[in-house]
Amino acid sequence: MQNLGLCGIDEAGRGPLAGPLVVAGTILLEEILGLNDSKVLSEKKREALFEEIKNKSKYHIVFKSAKQIDEFGISYCLKSSIEEIIEKLKGFTNSFLMDGNTNFGIQNLQKEIKADAKYPSVSAASILAKVSRDRFMNEISSSYPNYNFAKHKGYGTKAHIEAIKKFGRSDIHRISFKLKALGEVDFGTQNLLKF
Repeated sequence: MQNLGLCGIDEAGRGPLAGPLVVAGTILLEEILGLNDSKVLSEKKREALFEEIKNKSKYHIVFKSAKQIDEFGISYCLKSSIEEIIEKLKGFTNSFLMDGNTNFGIQNLQKEIKADAKYPSVSAASILAKVSRDRFMNEISSSYPNYNFAKHKGYGTKAHIEAIKKFGRSDIHRISFKLKALGEVDFGTQNLLKF
């Protein structure tokens, strides 16, 4: 095995009411300037870095659909996505770091809060996950004109919740994520698997 260094892992879409969960793993092959947590970068900057990251890294991106999240739970979907990334990239490194406070009981997976702002490979994974998910939500938005997914990307904004009240949920919505605004039980607690 050629050890190319740290594989950073991060996700986008853990909390939205609609759309997929996207998890990315990245091993940088070259230095990339301007990397940071995707949430603090402009959309234009993320888009520019996205192509550079793909060209200068070994990476793997996993999508889990709203239906998979409803069926298996968000924690299971996160864990299985991370395991797939490790399986795909373990030929290049034995060092894996996840942004966050849990490693889901996965051996050989380190965890660190705010890792996406501290480690370039985790920042890169954060950008790959965020841009991949945003592009997906932009692409499907015209197929779901009542919800304006291109604007809020499926997150629980006031406008999105109002659209759900008016039109109900679409097939891209996470049925298991409950809304207090609709008088439903608290957000998905019965759907979260513990590891």
